[in-house]
Amino acid sequence: MQSNNKKPVVVGIGELLWDMLPTGKKAGGAPINFVYHASRLGAEGYAISAVGDDGLGREILEELDNNSIRYLIEKVPYPTGTVQVTLQDGVPDYIINERVAWDHLSPTSNAIDLAERAGAICFGTLGQRSAQSRETIQAILSFAPDDAYRCFDINLRQHYYTKELIEESLYLANMLKVNDGELVVLRDMFHLEGTDKEVAHWFIEHYNLRLVVLTAGGAYSTIYTANEESTLQTPEVQVADTVGAGDAFSGALVISLLKGASLREAHEFAVRTAAYVCTKEGAWPAYEE
Repeated sequence: MQSNNKKPVVVGIGELLWDMLPTGKKAGGAPINFVYHASRLGAEGYAISAVGDDGLGREILEELDNNSIRYLIEKVPYPTGTVQVTLQDGVPDYIINERVAWDHLSPTSNAIDLAERAGAICFGTLGQRSAQSRETIQAILSFAPDDAYRCFDINLRQHYYTKELIEESLYLANMLKVNDGELVVLRDMFHLEGTDKEVAHWFIEHYNLRLVVLTAGGAYSTIYTANEESTLQTPEVQVADTVGAGDAFSGALVISLLKGASLREAHEFAVRTAAYVCTKEGAWPAYEE
């Protein structure tokens, strides 16, 4: 892996899969979506995951190559991940198949080397649903530099999370991204009361976070730090689907911050990027030059 020192190194680790959409299959997986958008916006991005030695695995690696996404992808004796996606008014619902390749990640020396030079690493709960991948993701994260953004995009799906897993992840993270529905789950799980701002600051203080990012779909988003707060309304656009919009928001926010933007500037860029992605189908839309 040759590094271009002008570009921040950004890593997504976890699920790599085919979203089986009504219109056909699209490559995705939240951490890999994050890498796609960060790469398109100026990062040296890498996906860390696993595929099966099967047709779907070979096809998804071709998709990564075709979209100029660098990767460290193991081939393991399990099927490549797939998710059945149905859309209701453009909003996705998922059936996530189990015992697939990305449930069997291992902490390779190349992955650890990559983590050591990362400016940002994105991970979530879904990628940690198996014990093996959970241990691997947490081990790799532990090698990230102290000043790297360790973005815990919580990404709650079905029953694939526990309070224990969320706490372990929060202790390894310094940036928490949640949507408004996930914030309700966290309020109940941690027995919290008060405003969204008070809840966000509770997490900042208890887990030593640099940022809490709250997205509320088509309404607004707010970014909290210990000393700053930025709220922006979500622009109205013609929505094709919302698949990957949150990952685009995270990728744009992180690359903007790594390039030295202020919190407000980075937030504005993230909002614009996510809105653009909503106007396109699938998680990896082409970027206009």
